[in-house]
Amino acid sequence: MAASKRLTADALAEALAPRTGHAFADRQRLQRALTHASARSTHAGVDYERFEFLGDRVLGLVIADMLLATFPEAAEGELSLRLNALVNAEALSDIAEEIGLPELIRAGSDVRNLDGRKRTNLRADALESLIAVLYLDGGLEAARAFIHRYWQPRSQAIGAARRDAKTELQEWAHQAAAGAVPAYRVDGREGPDHDPLFTVSVKVGSFAPATGSGRSKREAEQAAAATLLLREGVWSAA
Repeated sequence: MAASKRLTADALAEALAPRTGHAFADRQRLQRALTHASARSTHAGVDYERFEFLGDRVLGLVIADMLLATFPEAAEGELSLRLNALVNAEALSDIAEEIGLPELIRAGSDVRNLDGRKRTNLRADALESLIAVLYLDGGLEAARAFIHRYWQPRSQAIGAARRDAKTELQEWAHQAAAGAVPAYRVDGREGPDHDPLFTVSVKVGSFAPATGSGRSKREAEQAAAATLLLREGVWSAA
């Protein structure tokens, strides 16, 4: 992530207005929402985490509502798979990059130099924080308009939802590994209690284990199962 430009609250609001479609009234709140705790001289960085917490819930609600309207014949399982694909850290990081959000995040140099999964999570968290401010500043309609603008095309681009990865792996394991049952193991947990990141591995018979990560054990298990299915050619990458 490139170094933050340290924009004033007014400049930040003006930069984000065309990207979000919203003119921010409380510009100081917007600046706090995009200031990581590593860039603050006090522990007031709790603002960032609280906004992120709220934005995650607003995003989930709007996406769920959008999917119900877009796919009226889809079953609950398919809707869940589509929702997970739209709200995971990778999807949020991509959208944050699309709107140029990383360059607007105020963070300490140690955080700006992150790479890999931690950088992805930082960008995702910042986007959730921005969604929270949109909701607080302009109500649900302001947040909804922004989310529909960037997530609706992605919801249409996602092909027919795959089956649940853990279910698919269980059935494949029964055939490919003489009735073996996938064994999941939690390898790690990091992050604050309200937003943990789990790393899980899965082993099937004599096949090499595969790992995955997610914000819940279930999400990490699904990711690990999907990794193994992709690696063994059961699923294609498309």
